[in-house]
Amino acid sequence: MVELSHAANTVPERQPEVWEKVPPRNRNFTGRDDLLVRLRQGISTVTAVVPQPQALQGWGGVGKTHLAIEYAHRYRSHYDLVWWIPADQRVLVPSALAAMAPHLGLPPASATGVEEAAEAVRRTLQNGNPYRRWLLIFDNAEDPGQVEEFIPRGPGHVLITSRNPKWEDHFETLQVDVFTREESVAFLKKRLRREVPDDDASRLAEQLGDLPLALEQAGALQYETGMSVDEYLEQLGEQASRLLGVNRAPGYPLSMTAAWKVSVSLLQDRLPEAITLLRCCAFFGPEPIPRDVFRRGNKAVVPRLSKILSDPILLATALSELRRFALARIEPTTRTIQVHRLIQALLRDDLPEEDQTDIRHEVHVLLAGSAPNDPDETDRWRSFEELVAHVTPSGLEECTDPAARQFALNVVRYLYMSGNYQSAHSFLTSFIRRWSEVSGPKHLDVLVAHRHLGNVLRALGQYAAAYEVDHQTLDDMRAILGPDHRETLLTTNGYGASLRARGDFAAARKLDGESRDAHIANRGPSDPATLRVLNSLALDYALTSDYQAARRLHQETYLEMSDAMGGIGKSTLLLSWNGLARAVRLCGDYTEACDLGEEAYAYGVQELTLDHHFTLLTAKDLSIAKRRAGEISEALDLARDTHTRLQRLFGDEHADTMAAAINLSNSLRVTGELEESFAIANRTVALYPRVFGEEHPYGFACGGNLAILHRLRGEVETARRLNEQAVRGLIAKVGREHHYPLTCAISLQTDLAILGEFTQACELGRETLNRLQKLFGENHFLSLACAGNLVLDLRAAGAEKEAELLYHDTMRHYERPLEAGHPDAILASEGRRIDCDFDPPPI
Repeated sequence: MVELSHAANTVPERQPEVWEKVPPRNRNFTGRDDLLVRLRQGISTVTAVVPQPQALQGWGGVGKTHLAIEYAHRYRSHYDLVWWIPADQRVLVPSALAAMAPHLGLPPASATGVEEAAEAVRRTLQNGNPYRRWLLIFDNAEDPGQVEEFIPRGPGHVLITSRNPKWEDHFETLQVDVFTREESVAFLKKRLRREVPDDDASRLAEQLGDLPLALEQAGALQYETGMSVDEYLEQLGEQASRLLGVNRAPGYPLSMTAAWKVSVSLLQDRLPEAITLLRCCAFFGPEPIPRDVFRRGNKAVVPRLSKILSDPILLATALSELRRFALARIEPTTRTIQVHRLIQALLRDDLPEEDQTDIRHEVHVLLAGSAPNDPDETDRWRSFEELVAHVTPSGLEECTDPAARQFALNVVRYLYMSGNYQSAHSFLTSFIRRWSEVSGPKHLDVLVAHRHLGNVLRALGQYAAAYEVDHQTLDDMRAILGPDHRETLLTTNGYGASLRARGDFAAARKLDGESRDAHIANRGPSDPATLRVLNSLALDYALTSDYQAARRLHQETYLEMSDAMGGIGKSTLLLSWNGLARAVRLCGDYTEACDLGEEAYAYGVQELTLDHHFTLLTAKDLSIAKRRAGEISEALDLARDTHTRLQRLFGDEHADTMAAAINLSNSLRVTGELEESFAIANRTVALYPRVFGEEHPYGFACGGNLAILHRLRGEVETARRLNEQAVRGLIAKVGREHHYPLTCAISLQTDLAILGEFTQACELGRETLNRLQKLFGENHFLSLACAGNLVLDLRAAGAEKEAELLYHDTMRHYERPLEAGHPDAILASEGRRIDCDFDPPPI
């Protein structure tokens, strides 16, 4: 694409293809053309191939944000995409970036999670496809350490506004100072909208220190009241004299404080309710405040605001006055209210500490009263997103009001459900620390926060930390609340997931069985929480080799969830549906598993999108079923696509990406692509100890997959060593009567046979077959695979009679699978060995 000239008039004016959330221009903007030119030149400078981010740095109130807005509007014809990102809190940045995803042809955050969508956006912008000409504006980015990770380095441009001079250590920085006197005079004459002598405007500018925000305040007041410059200067002088004797917070210019005082004093006489509302807004965050906070929160117990909240006409009038006096920005299109952070600080500092505490509490009550009740409902997420920006600035963690704390926990749940795990973790850490100090570490709110923390840690893949949190929290809840309390039951389910993540499958099954009974007794068999426990218990059954029980329970749970009137979302239903398809496959019914999996996958694509986490899990399981059923080409295509998508969403070291990699490796091995299969397996198996710990069953069992590949590459001794290690580790972890060690034993039996140790191979084969038939019956695919291999070893060892009897019995069971073209049946009929691999299920 041709590089555009820096001059604004060289390109016809046009709107970018994507123009999102850029605030409207200040109609009184004037001057500063030299800064805009320098900014354009600096932001377009190409060094080391790509343009470098540019920071606008200066005091509060000098107009950094307005300069960035003007730049975006004036130079918008140079860009295909312009995006505004509030950046004064880390929690706001991922959501703002993630909202760009659909415009870049990426899956939305609702499908992939906020953190993953934000990272995908960053990478895509960096790559320059589909847009090379883009502009991102990170507004009020005070802490470089919290923002820099989100800034793309690519062909587009990044503009940062900040009061923090430390940006000089990171990027090129343009200092934004107060107006020159000429700019101040021009601005005042434009703002006052009447003829004003230059001398009068200059005197006023001098008294206001040429600070743009102070000039805006002064101009608005004089325009609205008709006050002359001399009258205003007299008022300003009186306020400044009073302020000289008080202890003002450092960093606030006297001129700004005095100008603000003049406006507040006059409006206090004119409409005191407007100032009451303004003081309330000072205790929200500096980001836009949803207008609906004051509508939905009208039933909240807030004495100072009760008169305004109960009178919508008075509220509208008060907001109009604040807008006219430039004390707040009222945006009718977005229905938001915004107060400059400097004005907020002045308002707070002007109040006695007791009043600050009271108003801050009323803001907490308003936030809680205006928030939706159910953060699990995706159609409520927009409301939560608008409120998140005000959690930290309002000091919500300090509030002890039950409704406010429930709101805080609902925000955390929203962040967790939307995939913004890092922000959820940050909030929880803060809440737990402060609530423990104020209310004690065993307070119910603290315990519930710990329950949420366990969920978040598991989502982040921090399984060991999640286990410790869940274990302690469950012990505390049982002791303090009792075993049947709602929160204890919810924590029990989370602890079961942590046990599965540790590989303690039997313990998880026992716990979830007890939890099921307690849920049914206390919440009923059809309660959504009960159905979630039943789904977990069905997972436990499969992980402890009880496939038939898993199939029955998954089917019962899926049918109940399908009939549920509420509380069961589409993603939860898909998890249950896919769990049933997986259980059917593990029972050996591959064709039925494919049919069921196809339906579940189509549902996920239609209802949740192709790139939704749970849709991809369903695709992965469907690929396994197709591979088992002999649909090798389709299985491989689906395996490769699913792994690529999960890798893009979560990276290589996520449990589900790793499972998809194992499936891809197994699919490649079946098609004969051994080198690629080996490379993937070798790389992935090494990740399991790092993610799950050294002794997890998945690590040992996946080592068995790698052993098969070593054997096929001619490295039989290495294969034998890996299989022996896997069998020993699995027996120690899950016991001898479990399908994981028995699967690896089948592979070890093959190693022994190839090494010519036929007697040992037969002994191991007989023992393994006996255990498998007791565990699953004679007709299960693992039993038949072991029997088919044992036939070959018996013949090699000279036990022809035993071999023939076993061969005919095995082929009798393989009769229908052979007609269906199942790969194992074909191998057995041709007298070839069957390799039994492993695919790690989700936990």
